[in-house]
Amino acid sequence: MKKNIWIFHHYATPPTMSGLTRPYEFSKQLKDKGYNCTVFSSAYLHYTGENLISNGRKYIVHKDSEVPFVFVRTSEYKGNGLSRVLNMFSFAYNLFSVTKEIIKKQGKPDVIYASSPHPLTMVAGILISKKLGIPCVCEIRDLWPEAIFAVGKAQENSILGRLLIKGEHWIYKNADALVFLKEGDTDYLRERKWTLEQGGDIDLNKCYYINNGVDIEAFNKQVNEIKIEDEDLNDNSFRVVYAGSIRAVNNVGKILDAAKLLKENEDIKFLIYGTGNELDLLKTRVKDENLTNVKLKGYVNKKYIPYILSKSSVNILNYSPSQYNWTRGNSSNKLFEYMASGKPIISTVKMGYCILEKYQCGFSLKNSTPEELAKAILKIYNMPKEQYNELCYNAAKGAKYFDYKILTEKLIKVIENV
Repeated sequence: MKKNIWIFHHYATPPTMSGLTRPYEFSKQLKDKGYNCTVFSSAYLHYTGENLISNGRKYIVHKDSEVPFVFVRTSEYKGNGLSRVLNMFSFAYNLFSVTKEIIKKQGKPDVIYASSPHPLTMVAGILISKKLGIPCVCEIRDLWPEAIFAVGKAQENSILGRLLIKGEHWIYKNADALVFLKEGDTDYLRERKWTLEQGGDIDLNKCYYINNGVDIEAFNKQVNEIKIEDEDLNDNSFRVVYAGSIRAVNNVGKILDAAKLLKENEDIKFLIYGTGNELDLLKTRVKDENLTNVKLKGYVNKKYIPYILSKSSVNILNYSPSQYNWTRGNSSNKLFEYMASGKPIISTVKMGYCILEKYQCGFSLKNSTPEELAKAILKIYNMPKEQYNELCYNAAKGAKYFDYKILTEKLIKVIENV
């Protein structure tokens, strides 16, 4: 008998929409393994501001992709203020009534897989699962509230901070299994002294590590079949590519600083794809500083990214070293897309459990200065062809360990163990 898996994820969408596709990728692979999956997510799309429900309905069911989605009505919001917090609460709260109605029509699930980005979804998942008498697996995408403390939105020793930590501990204690996205995330449990071996109440045996990943077959198909007309991708230059958000945490201005240092080398071109609230600032800098070796490409549809990355000479993982704790690793989607492209990678922050070092497919910078980034770019630019090709080979080979087919096998073990 097929097991029914419900996945709760606030920002999940099928690949035809703008959102996070990890739940879709897992569901697609689980379907091939004989599981039935349904994804529950917010009808208000975080990345576009589009609301899929305009008629007051409690939810809508979307079946246009391989995986059915239940889009739950939530409040709308702008920015990262109170309205967004209310949106999070409304999604978690409405899950209770929506799942009740779905159960009447389809029966109850065998397992709930509740994912952050915010903890309220996991709270709802645990409470609903207990009511139904089924297990709940909680996926920890970001360590909340640590991520909030890191950007200064709350203080750890404040009343709010202590309440958030208490709630986090409740989630870890009551989940039947915990899936962390970074290899070193369980170090956090030890730092808090929450593990059984330290006299706490959280069993590390129920903790698993399943990183983000990439569908390599789909990626390669897009490389070959979905191409973008862009003359900058077809000349003889050495192309330094960044593809992703342009926000403070991404610190893309550092790439411009490195480009300025390499301005005299006419063979090296910087191509920056993406948008965000700092894009206009970068445009002003490119103009004022006459950075003729930088092209700001703006937003491009995600379907073109595999082809763009395949045409790069080196891909840049660019982050702010101060706005996130990188000691436990990295699980960004673009890291694995970069690897799948088979091109060397430079990370501007030194990470713990470093995947680039493990698979020998690039460099992780220690000091994170524009000078060091420029030096690393030049190192790859001047590298003997044989050595450069080895980095490319290692990137593509390493990506295979993060193929969603492999990651889904790990997830199945978690599901079967609970």
